[in-house]
Amino acid sequence: MAQTTSGTPGKAGFPDIFSARAHLAANRALPVVLGLVYGFWAAANRRDGGPITGWNVLFGFVSALAFMAVLVGVRAVAPRLRRELHAVAWGAFAGVAFGFLYSQTGASVLRSCGNSLAVAASVSAVLFYRYYTHEDAAGHRVD
Repeated sequence: MAQTTSGTPGKAGFPDIFSARAHLAANRALPVVLGLVYGFWAAANRRDGGPITGWNVLFGFVSALAFMAVLVGVRAVAPRLRRELHAVAWGAFAGVAFGFLYSQTGASVLRSCGNSLAVAASVSAVLFYRYYTHEDAAGHRVD
């Protein structure tokens, strides 16, 4: 088991059963896997049960690449922000990602925007509560 500097195994006293190499691999693979799932979902929504075409596959891969790029950017920038902006950054990402998927179903623009705003506000509120209860005012984790 890997020990932290505080003498307790893992974060919050839980044992760390994976090596640093496994954590690094998972950290790098997560955006790729999530991006591919997102791209497949977007392409499936867009074709609406019709045949799979080359343009549909291309749309899925472009959606996946865009999702991966934004996810990597948010993961890099958001932890450096104050807890309010940190929560809003993840909420905006979730709202835009959901809104784009929802718009591919053929729903109206107003309905897509309204639902994505609801998702963004909900994610922001939940994450703000989490960051508020697990960080001090300077943004340092309090366990």
